[in-house]
Amino acid sequence: MARYQQGDFAAATVLINCMSPRLQRFFLAKSMSRSEADDLLQETWLQIHRVRHTYRSGEPALPWFYAIARHVRIDHYRKSIRASAGERELEELSKTAWAAPHRTGELEELLAPLSEGQREVIAMLKVEGMSLEEVARATSCSVGSVKQKVHRAYKKLRETIGPLGEKKWRGGELA
Repeated sequence: MARYQQGDFAAATVLINCMSPRLQRFFLAKSMSRSEADDLLQETWLQIHRVRHTYRSGEPALPWFYAIARHVRIDHYRKSIRASAGERELEELSKTAWAAPHRTGELEELLAPLSEGQREVIAMLKVEGMSLEEVARATSCSVGSVKQKVHRAYKKLRETIGPLGEKKWRGGELA
């Protein structure tokens, strides 16, 4: 590790060949899929490369490697929790938002404050039932861009509709 720290990239190859199987088992032990464990292993090696200067020469390298791998795994877990919580929130919002309109034309009135792009992606996702990938292809946008439009549209709808689904606006204007 000290040689790698000093810029000997042949030493890095030896470290990677020696440590990768151990780190792979570390990730697989937490019942992750093989592809997820591979992704975390790659992220761990990127992190090790970024912070190799923090290794204290003469100390055991194994605990240092595992500490970094543990932090990578924890960060991955936290990101996945945030992502799933956000997806559940969006799903709940979409259920309540589409349950609100009762009369013909009320849907158009409800969506009126949204931009044309936001109305388009909401209609494709919720009215047509298309997937994010299908909407992205149809609008020549990335999936991330579609998600951003949907998020902003939901946010605007939350501002327009009260907490119990009651309108805070009349005739296209906020009351």
